[in-house]
Amino acid sequence: MSKEAFTLRLFFLLLVHGAFADQAARVLEFSRSRMEMRDDQYTTEHTSQRANHQLYMSSQDGLKEADKVSELPGQPGRAGFDQYAGYVTVNATSGKALFYYFAEATDDPSTKPLVLWLNGGLTCEFYRMTKLYLEISGPGCSSLGDGAMLEIGPFFVNSDNRTLSINRYAWNNVANMLFLESPAGVGFSYSNTTSDYDNTGDTSTAADAYTFLTNWLERFPEYKGRDFFITGESYGGHYIPQLANAILSNNNITNVTIINLKGVAIGNAYLDDSTNTRATIDYYWTHALISKETHLAVQRNCSFNGTYMAQCRNALAEADTEKGVIDPYNIYAPLCWNASNPRQLHGSAINVDPCSRYYVESYLNRPEVQRTLHANTTGLKQPWSGCSNIITPENWKDAPVSMLPSIQGLISSGVSTWLYSGDIDAVCPVTSTLYSLDILELPINSSWRPWYSDDNEVAGYVVGYKGLVFATVRESGHMVPTYQPQRALTLFSSFLQGILPPE
Repeated sequence: MSKEAFTLRLFFLLLVHGAFADQAARVLEFSRSRMEMRDDQYTTEHTSQRANHQLYMSSQDGLKEADKVSELPGQPGRAGFDQYAGYVTVNATSGKALFYYFAEATDDPSTKPLVLWLNGGLTCEFYRMTKLYLEISGPGCSSLGDGAMLEIGPFFVNSDNRTLSINRYAWNNVANMLFLESPAGVGFSYSNTTSDYDNTGDTSTAADAYTFLTNWLERFPEYKGRDFFITGESYGGHYIPQLANAILSNNNITNVTIINLKGVAIGNAYLDDSTNTRATIDYYWTHALISKETHLAVQRNCSFNGTYMAQCRNALAEADTEKGVIDPYNIYAPLCWNASNPRQLHGSAINVDPCSRYYVESYLNRPEVQRTLHANTTGLKQPWSGCSNIITPENWKDAPVSMLPSIQGLISSGVSTWLYSGDIDAVCPVTSTLYSLDILELPINSSWRPWYSDDNEVAGYVVGYKGLVFATVRESGHMVPTYQPQRALTLFSSFLQGILPPE
């Protein structure tokens, strides 16, 4: 781990445990200077990278069959659907390859859409636990470990770390689900050129993901022309709009595979720096996590424009002290304390094991599991982990301060755009999305109302705008399908059908 990464971890732990605000402030000054440099460079860097990116294509003959997974270790019987896993090279010169897991639909996959799932990273976690770290944009968590094995995939890992159980509410019940570990350095994805890890950013991540898709569609040509959707959460609020816009731009180029993009859906999205800062403190106050006095002190001393003076930092540190050590991903959940890995303080909802992340990590590091998944074929130096220690906020090269212009661009292009929020997440809270919607100023087509799932209880609330749908999910944390799987599947099915969730 680099010195900067270690400093960031130290800063995180200091404020989580109510330690010294002046030490944290010094760390922030370092981080702030890095981000100011990135803000100045973003527009030029983003434009030049996009213009200079050369699409890499290679022969995919025979690779689909080689990627077939007959049965995962510990799998409960026959799957009843086809599954595949392996690598797609996105840059032969640097030896960069991205890992994927693909679960076809359980019923008649030839008639079902293709859906890509992208998890986010640690950005929101560091920011939410510190209230100051928003300017550092750096994703890095696995869509295989989180998305496929903790949320919406066909199987969950049991507490013995060896066997799997069936996910009744897996999204491949209604779609063909593709999970991508991105960028290189996350999960099993890698580059043979280590400098790639220090030159990663939003732009290169979108370009690599697009290269992955075009090559993957050559490997699975039956999915060319299929209705295609992109879904995800958290820093997916950056990944998804930028990949979607890359697809739309490249669809206008001749001799390029046309990707039939129909819609995007992002859960608890990290979209806009300024709204996230203000929204988190307001969320803390409205959920009785901090005092009225501290809330007022933050409002009085913080401008929410990226500049944090001493009075603001002190007020934010006091808010953190008052909040205490809770799971920000679900403010009402118990914690899983693991002495061997204290940086992970992820909790759970009722009936969700708060230590499930450890089961996944242990399972995916088993040699027989990696062999079955055709993973780690180059002998990676680091073990598989749910969130990368290689891709960190301080080496992330570009990230716009707001994705709202990109969201507006998708709406203008006719791409179905859905945002949804678990309402007990303090990482990227519902208030942040609501404030972002205020900025977009979209006309309302369908008024705010409750929606229902099969349990006949209010599952959340939904409002329809011109070109965008926003829904909340009751009693759900940051990873909505983990906490409310049935409601998440209902919402996802509605999204695919282009209709509002049930009344």
